Amino acid sequence: MEIIHKIGRRKTAVARMYMSEGKGNVTINGKDMDQYFTTDTLRYKVIQPLMLTDNENKFDIKVNVFGGGITGQAEATRLAISRALVSLDEENRLILKPEGLLTRDPRMVERKKFGQKKARKKFQFSKR
Repeated sequence: MEIIHKIGRRKTAVARMYMSEGKGNVTINGKDMDQYFTTDTLRYKVIQPLMLTDNENKFDIKVNVFGGGITGQAEATRLAISRALVSLDEENRLILKPEGLLTRDPRMVERKKFGQKKARKKFQFSKR
């Protein structure tokens, strides 16, 4: 099996993932996953597609992720891994699609408008 390269995005985070056959090592930005993602929730998000498809100890994964916050980076990584598993075996789509792991979350920060304090908040109105 050759190396599979996929990209996942969430908000402003971009994850470039390289998957090859191995023992289940997940490396993110040169660090072990447990060091990079400190909470159990974030680690679960990254491993979730592998757990659902029973591929936890079959692949070595290297991820370069940048931009956004730590949660956005974890979810971008999850999308990249899910896309790689589907390209590897089309049967995985039937497992991952109902869980919503193949959907790119389109929600982004709304831009600030001129003449306002923030995206929606206005300056205080003074009648007199």
